[in-house]
Amino acid sequence: MIRPAGVALVLLALSGLARGDEVAVGATQVSSFMDAALDQPVGGLLFRGGIAMTAPDDRFGGLSGVAVTGPSQQLAFVSDRGNFVSGRLSYDDAGRLLGLIGVVVEPLLNSKGAPLPRQYARDAESVDTIYRDGQPYAVRVSFEHLTRVADFTLTDARPGGAAREVALPEWLSDLRTNQSLESVCVAPPASPVAGSTLLITEDAPDADGHHRGWMLGQADKGPFSYTAHPGTYPTDCAFLPNGDLLVLERGVSVLGFSMALRRVPADQVRPGNLLAGAILLSADGGAIDNMESLAVHTAPSGETRILIGSDNNFNDWQRSLLLEFALPE
Repeated sequence: MIRPAGVALVLLALSGLARGDEVAVGATQVSSFMDAALDQPVGGLLFRGGIAMTAPDDRFGGLSGVAVTGPSQQLAFVSDRGNFVSGRLSYDDAGRLLGLIGVVVEPLLNSKGAPLPRQYARDAESVDTIYRDGQPYAVRVSFEHLTRVADFTLTDARPGGAAREVALPEWLSDLRTNQSLESVCVAPPASPVAGSTLLITEDAPDADGHHRGWMLGQADKGPFSYTAHPGTYPTDCAFLPNGDLLVLERGVSVLGFSMALRRVPADQVRPGNLLAGAILLSADGGAIDNMESLAVHTAPSGETRILIGSDNNFNDWQRSLLLEFALPE
């Protein structure tokens, strides 16, 4: 069930100094998920609410990855058409997600600081934040089709600037499909592989049929594999503060979309290992859409929450959802 909420409007005038264009985003609060009302259990999580977002600007959509970029609910999405969509989450007095405000859309740039020249190079799929001395200072973005990973500077919690390409193994950069590099996430300090970047392919199986992955790190570097829920494919990953890994999986059929969220224990996350874990949440039907983005953040109440978002593929019949869950204490 959904109920109207205030529309989040961005009213600041554009100027020549602005990095990107400001966009008005409307939001409708989501107050139930599957058979769960607010704060009720669903799978191994608690449903905390969500929003369905719309905007008159045709650049808003295709939100395929999300990362928290600042301490005051700032975040940034990447889109299928090569844009950053930055903003700040707002909450109502009950601590429910209310809207996305201060939204700015700006193109991802290449290493020379120019907009990406063609759609084949623009298909950004995942993003995570890199921290230095405990502070966010850059984001790491993965792309499919022209498979690569690049870093972008954070300024006032908004990513931008020229891309800084990240070296990848040849087998990974040689992939040239829309099912190549779908997930990127950076391990937190509590992880045994702290600071390392995990890359998980959507559909590039190894000899045993598992999803191939690669870990980038100083001490932790090399291949690993990931096993998904039958009928689904990994679309994003994120770490919990204790180092456990969350992986979002998405399935597509003639009946619609399905999703699963899996939790991999921290001590399993290492090069050379097969990553597998318990399913925290599975869903299908009208409660979800094309779920592709995942992030973990701290809500204004101080509670650790899991954000799961959908990519509407710029279709009018799909939704840009952002749903929030919490782990039971």
